[in-house]
Amino acid sequence: MARRQVALSAALDLGSLVIALGIASIIVFETPWPWHFRTDPTALVGSLLFGAVVGIYISQRSAGQEVPRPSYGRAFSMFGVAMTISSLTLVFSRSYFSRGYLAWTSASWLALALTHRAIRRRRPWSENLVIVTAEKELIDHLLDAPHANVTQVLDPAGPVPDQPLPLGVTLAVDLRAVLSDEMARFVSSSSLAGYPMRSLVTTYEEHTGRLAIVHLHEGWELTVPLRGRGPYVKTKRIADTLAVLLAAPVALVLGAIIAAAIRVDSRGPVIFKQRRIGLEGRPFTLYKFRTMYSNNEGEREARFAARGDDRLTRVGRLLRRLRVDELPQLWNVLRGDLSLVGPRPEQGPFVDRFSETIPFYTHRHLVRPGLTGWAQVNFGYADGHADTIEKLSYDLYYVKHVGVWLDLEVLGRSIWTILSGFGAR
Repeated sequence: MARRQVALSAALDLGSLVIALGIASIIVFETPWPWHFRTDPTALVGSLLFGAVVGIYISQRSAGQEVPRPSYGRAFSMFGVAMTISSLTLVFSRSYFSRGYLAWTSASWLALALTHRAIRRRRPWSENLVIVTAEKELIDHLLDAPHANVTQVLDPAGPVPDQPLPLGVTLAVDLRAVLSDEMARFVSSSSLAGYPMRSLVTTYEEHTGRLAIVHLHEGWELTVPLRGRGPYVKTKRIADTLAVLLAAPVALVLGAIIAAAIRVDSRGPVIFKQRRIGLEGRPFTLYKFRTMYSNNEGEREARFAARGDDRLTRVGRLLRRLRVDELPQLWNVLRGDLSLVGPRPEQGPFVDRFSETIPFYTHRHLVRPGLTGWAQVNFGYADGHADTIEKLSYDLYYVKHVGVWLDLEVLGRSIWTILSGFGAR
């Protein structure tokens, strides 16, 4: 089902471009067939098609491991990549191009791509699931997932249905559960009858973007796939450094403005320093713009920030709302303390406490912590033990699936997180 949705999006995007080429040709060349024009437009049309194919591929791959959804953000990323590649191809090849034709094609294609997504989002697809498990928490999470339609839940040791399952359902089986003989025969018979069958863990990850922590044994389920992504994890440090250096001119100007506002607003240092726990449990100094009154930022006892926290200054409240209080952490990225994307680093006292009370909590330190992360764009801010467990399921999902496409999705969704203020404290 998920693959069909990806293929459908790609086909509609490519079809939209073909229609856009025709619309632009009618407007600019007064014919739906641009080859009737006196100048050969082969290079122009070819560059647009090539850019579109690359843009569509990148936007689809950036959907990550979870179930894809028609996304306006991926439409803009596809459009941006396609136009950049097309423009560079035309400039360096010095081929004929028409500014009017490029403009009308671009506008028509983007409009059509957004339109078909708007239509498809009104009738979101879902996967019909029959789940064999006794794990209530996993069931509840799947019931809340937007594309999982749980039609039936079967107790692994309970009775089996009197009738065959409805056509079009997928059987998600909890492989950790002990099936009764009767249920084992039913599952086997359903497989022989041709019903799609998957493990509950795989289904859960795809639909929720979380890791089923209760199914972890000793943590090697995370270290094995992480070792397989070793080349990317090593080169990621180079990409982070280049990205920060490119952003440095803008960041320095913005940082100077913020520093001046903090100075005017309240007494105290501009930069707040705090010890956090990073890669492999090593402590480091995290830098932020000060957002609280100076006598509060230095509290010895670690505590979560509360919504509407009265310790925040006027400027600090705005900085946290816009997430720009974390701008100095670009220096942490250059130093190698942080990556652009990864689990957010936590304070030492919290790490000590949660390491004793939450299984596999320290496994989030298998990768370099990040300026933003998968948990941040999906869950937001955690302010207690229960929320930390929920957030950990997203962090461990990231550890297992870390890769360029997942990182690109996190960075893209972080823009929306900043604009919407999701999870800000």
